[in-house]
Amino acid sequence: MLNVNYRALTLDDCEQIKDMDPSQYINRAWREVDGKRQLVVINYQDNDWPSGYDYHFNSLRETILQDGYAVGAFDERNRLIGFATLNHEFFGVKYNYVLLDQLFITLEHRNKGIGTRLFSIISDKALEWKADKIYICAGSAEETVAFYFAIGCIEAKEINKKLYDNDPRDFQLEYSIRRGVHGGQL
Repeated sequence: MLNVNYRALTLDDCEQIKDMDPSQYINRAWREVDGKRQLVVINYQDNDWPSGYDYHFNSLRETILQDGYAVGAFDERNRLIGFATLNHEFFGVKYNYVLLDQLFITLEHRNKGIGTRLFSIISDKALEWKADKIYICAGSAEETVAFYFAIGCIEAKEINKKLYDNDPRDFQLEYSIRRGVHGGQL
């Protein structure tokens, strides 16, 4: 049984993401076809970080430096095997959203509940900040979208245009963390 330790990440921890395996085989992904979103076979092996390692390393550091929150999952040898980041900048018209900027689990430790636990920790932090909802730009891979729906996310009620324009193929999702806000989860 895997013993996982979860703790807040520091700037010194950021370098450890280089030892993670972000690769993912994507058989099917959600795409717009004839004006309708549907699953299509893309048969794609992505061996690197989406947008490149430097982008994710710098985003992780920026979240910590900008008073956001980053939490890591460490194995028994204190190796980083997963992490999630939450930006502290609020946005939204009707609700106070905060952005789940990153959530990654190294390949060999996926499907072990680590992502769900990291998301739960992030949700607790968003609640502490008095956010209403967490906003997620989920990659379009079938498994990625299924994970977010399985933990209670729904399609976002308010679309952040800047985030949508960054990659229109992403699913714009939200997760309610406060009672009374779309049937809050906690």
